[in-house]
Amino acid sequence: MATTTIPGVARTRGTTVGTGRERALWREWVGALDRPLTSYYLILGTAVLLIALGLVMVLSSTMVKSINETGSSFSLFQKQLVSAAVGLPLMILASHMPQQVFRLIGYPAMIVSAALLLLTVFQGVEVNGATRWLDIGGLVVQPSEPAKLAFVLWGAHILARKDELKELTEWRHLLFPLLPGCGLLVLLVLLGSNLSTALVFLVTFLGLLWVIGAPGKLFVAMFGLVLGLAVIAIAIEPYRMARVTALFDPTADPLGDNMQSLHGLYALGTGGILGVGIGASREKWGFLPFAESDFVFAIIGEEFGLIGTVLVLALFGVLGYAGLRVASRVKEPFPRLAAFAIVTWIMGQTMINIGAVIGLLPVTGVPLPLVSYGGSSLITTMVALGVLLSLAKTEPQAQRTLAARGPGRAQRALSWLGLENGTAPATGRGGTPSTGRAATPRAPRTAARRRGRTKATYDSGPIPAGDRSRRNRRR
Repeated sequence: MATTTIPGVARTRGTTVGTGRERALWREWVGALDRPLTSYYLILGTAVLLIALGLVMVLSSTMVKSINETGSSFSLFQKQLVSAAVGLPLMILASHMPQQVFRLIGYPAMIVSAALLLLTVFQGVEVNGATRWLDIGGLVVQPSEPAKLAFVLWGAHILARKDELKELTEWRHLLFPLLPGCGLLVLLVLLGSNLSTALVFLVTFLGLLWVIGAPGKLFVAMFGLVLGLAVIAIAIEPYRMARVTALFDPTADPLGDNMQSLHGLYALGTGGILGVGIGASREKWGFLPFAESDFVFAIIGEEFGLIGTVLVLALFGVLGYAGLRVASRVKEPFPRLAAFAIVTWIMGQTMINIGAVIGLLPVTGVPLPLVSYGGSSLITTMVALGVLLSLAKTEPQAQRTLAARGPGRAQRALSWLGLENGTAPATGRGGTPSTGRAATPRAPRTAARRRGRTKATYDSGPIPAGDRSRRNRRR
């Protein structure tokens, strides 16, 4: 008898097979995220891509400006390239440092940062009405950038120390000396007319309070304090009030206060879906002020379109996810606090910059991390990512994997300098290292250790050589 196939059943089976394959691929992709060093490679990969994108966009957005100022299309790009070349080895070095080093340099870095910010108030270089830069031997730096990293390391160490001593049961231990330290940096930055950087410090301060588990009432009170300080700082400066009012009527002053925000929106609108092409931006020809720094995201939208901006947002999203993954997986308080604070700083600064470009926030002077032009910002952010890479290695699964591989060249070099790894290798049964290698050289086995019945010595002294067994003589 001939057999017939039912079309509906065949289609159902095919659909089932296809769904099964999709589920298998999904499980495989999710399983890849559970690998021990996933956080490390996600941070490293996104950082490299964002740095490369930043170099490309700095070259594209500064060509016209560089020709007008120096006669060369690559003058500003070369400065950014040198900054990236300086930041890369510092990031690699920081990624191999143990967490004890970061805890030790927290206090000195905080003191030096406060001193440099104070010096900037009196001896700083004023540009466009803001005193944010300091000329040190012909090298112009922005001290507020390294101060962000100093505050992160110092604040994380302070709270971690108090947590280890079980002193975080009262609200005053949560705020002192963290709040006065943050307040000092904010005051020095505000004296240089840099409200946007002050907001980054305050957001990082709130992030530390959040991750340490501050009570809800205390956190709400600190959030209200930060909001109140921001309102007061905006109200006392007329140009800040003009930027805030420009949000409600962007076309009110197209050639004055609203010029930058309007041309930023023009750049985003001109790009469309696919963009006008790399290097073909029209707004960088003197229409959009600070196209290479504050509004580089607008040039990305113009040259790469909506797809380019979404990809940039995706890269920052992956970077934030990887940092939060590190903060949630590590066991010790300092890595958790430092990782969350670094993520809060970088993601908060990213949202402030992009929010200003797309018209959701007032125009500020905050650069887009790793992408905008500026050597101080680029180097500091790269070092911070190096710290985050080092903290990613303290995840329990990452520790076991790295211990199984054995010490690398960098770890051996650090051991020569006396900088031991801050994390102990995982142990297996009986307390032995799970690396398959002996952590310390074994002592020689004696006869008493080999056999419980045999004595290694007489009561009067050692066994004469002639009385030893033949096996012992060979050994």
